[in-house]
Amino acid sequence: MKGKRKGKVVVLHLAARYPFAGVIWQLIHHLLALRQIGFDVYYIEDHRSYVYDPTIESGTGDPSRNLKVLNGVLERYGFGDRWAFLDSAKEEYVGMSRARCMELFRDADMVVNLCGSTEPREEHERNRCLVYLETDPGVMQLELARKIPTTVAFAKAHKLFFTYCYNIGAPDCLLPSGGVKWHPTRPPVNLDEWHPGIGAAEPRAFTTVGTWQNNGNDMVIAGETYYWSKHLNFRKALEVAARANQPIEIATNLSGGPDYERAIAGGFTITPVVPMSLDIDAYREYISGSRGEFTVAKDIYVRPRTGWFSDRTVCYLAAGRPVVTQRTGFEKFIPTGVGLMGFDTPDEAVDAIKQINADYFRHARAAREIAVEYFDAVKLLDEIAVAAGI
Repeated sequence: MKGKRKGKVVVLHLAARYPFAGVIWQLIHHLLALRQIGFDVYYIEDHRSYVYDPTIESGTGDPSRNLKVLNGVLERYGFGDRWAFLDSAKEEYVGMSRARCMELFRDADMVVNLCGSTEPREEHERNRCLVYLETDPGVMQLELARKIPTTVAFAKAHKLFFTYCYNIGAPDCLLPSGGVKWHPTRPPVNLDEWHPGIGAAEPRAFTTVGTWQNNGNDMVIAGETYYWSKHLNFRKALEVAARANQPIEIATNLSGGPDYERAIAGGFTITPVVPMSLDIDAYREYISGSRGEFTVAKDIYVRPRTGWFSDRTVCYLAAGRPVVTQRTGFEKFIPTGVGLMGFDTPDEAVDAIKQINADYFRHARAAREIAVEYFDAVKLLDEIAVAAGI
């Protein structure tokens, strides 16, 4: 990046709708990097959906609790007067005024529809460069290929398309392009927020964080079903902890049943994901205090060879914590073998953990180096700015 860029950028997202630490960090990594690049940055959340209240485990028309959490984070990072939320129940904007939001949509040099969180309306389409930034590839590509009218209309509203399906267009990737010119990208992490060495020098347990089983968004390609959940792949690896003689903890919402019993019998520890996952500092401390991450990926990313990579995993890497994760095709683009270990089988996972434990500090240093080289938010968001011509 040569010098500072100029102009206004608006980010659309769903951090109030789903106020989990991982979701909020995803937003913060983008906001901070865009500001570091030199842009005048704003956050607007106007998807018109009810929010999820994790304290009652249900959707609600009252966003006040979630907005209090989000406002505290945004104020902390200097965006306290630069955000707005459309309360769809009251048809009122919280934070910046409706008039200010409309002005920003009209005048911004770029509006980033992060996660495709917002169905574009006239005010969004008015912008000169509405960017679709996809973090969960699969459904969009298939529906475009099948010419689903609502998806085609959604796509037409955007000027540029970015995706974490880094392998799209390659012969071994099963996802179609759907007639769209995709720009592959990776999940960004703000390196200043994740410092190597926080917590114990050589922590005891590998960990991961996430929902055990997701429902919906399964895909059918050439008659084969690919599942939008990673519990199916975790089931294949529930003896890895015992076989590697390595404590592994999963912070998740699994509290009983056959999967739980198998995980415990296989040497895993299961811990509640809430309340840790509702606080960005507790979430960061949990990751930074881990020995590393052991995880699998959703079936829809693995078998179709998408090249997808996790925005949670990049936080482990940035914190200098080695990662053992299931291959999705990302290994074609990101070096593995030191700091980042890919696996296809439980045997490979066990071997990867043993390799890390045999020379832990070498792998820890390499993890941070991979984050710096491949996932630096400033580099990745600047690439988007270049493509947008701003």
